[in-house]
Amino acid sequence: MNQSVTTRATPDLMAVAELLKPITWFPPMWAFTCGVIASDVELLPNIGLILIGLLLTGPLVCASSQAVNDWYDRHVDAINEPERPIPSGRIPAQWGLVIAVLWTVLSLFVATGLGRWGFAATVLALILAWAYSMPPLRLKQNGWWGNAACGLSYESLAWITGSAVMMGGVMPSPESMLLALMYGVGAHGIMTLNDFKSISGDQQMGVRSLPVQLGPGRAAAVASWTMALPQVVVIGLLFFWNTPFHALSVAILLIAQAILMRWFLQRPIERALYYSGFGVPIYVSGMMVSAFALRGAL
Repeated sequence: MNQSVTTRATPDLMAVAELLKPITWFPPMWAFTCGVIASDVELLPNIGLILIGLLLTGPLVCASSQAVNDWYDRHVDAINEPERPIPSGRIPAQWGLVIAVLWTVLSLFVATGLGRWGFAATVLALILAWAYSMPPLRLKQNGWWGNAACGLSYESLAWITGSAVMMGGVMPSPESMLLALMYGVGAHGIMTLNDFKSISGDQQMGVRSLPVQLGPGRAAAVASWTMALPQVVVIGLLFFWNTPFHALSVAILLIAQAILMRWFLQRPIERALYYSGFGVPIYVSGMMVSAFALRGAL
């Protein structure tokens, strides 16, 4: 490290923004919006709640989870991505942990504006965020458990929270809950895509991601099938609920993903990042189509 890095006493503000990873805020904010749409409640009178929910799911709770993860992953990151804010020294000493705690407390404070259900959901999401990274649980040590926690929190819990908040704390319909669960299960595969870039460091530090456990080829196949099969269920449900246009739309989106999956499976390590960049937006587009299927249809 150079001298400026080793003597820095306070975090670089740009490094703090990098630590909170704004690019990762999109999935839970999108899922929350899907829940809002699926609730079939008027949007304009509830715009304040919606904005608080979006602030909470992305810039606060998700950002907290990113800070927590980078703090407890700093030794792995020193191998895989030493340029990250904490291992590079741009966020010095214990500041990574301080930021994680402060953002967690701020998230809880803002969550009081979403009522009892919104606050409870926030508490659960933050518990999962810390359990994912922090010993002794450290769910991410095993790709099966860690990816499940992320997928269900980022997608299912955010969707259900969006609906419940809009409905005044009432639990969403069984149809909405089922769609939220399916897309949360599928997100397990999305989380696996993120693990291909860190295979070397994970092996050295004993992190049993799916690419480490299964090998890149089998892990890529598991990720692809895990994303695809829940969408097949969603398509069947939408047909069963007499929303054929939405079902066909999700089917077309799944076909597009299948084409990309075949390309990804040929060279998973090199192509995981690209597949995530193109395939995941198609996946989440199906989420929104499904949410609109519930709006006024059931």
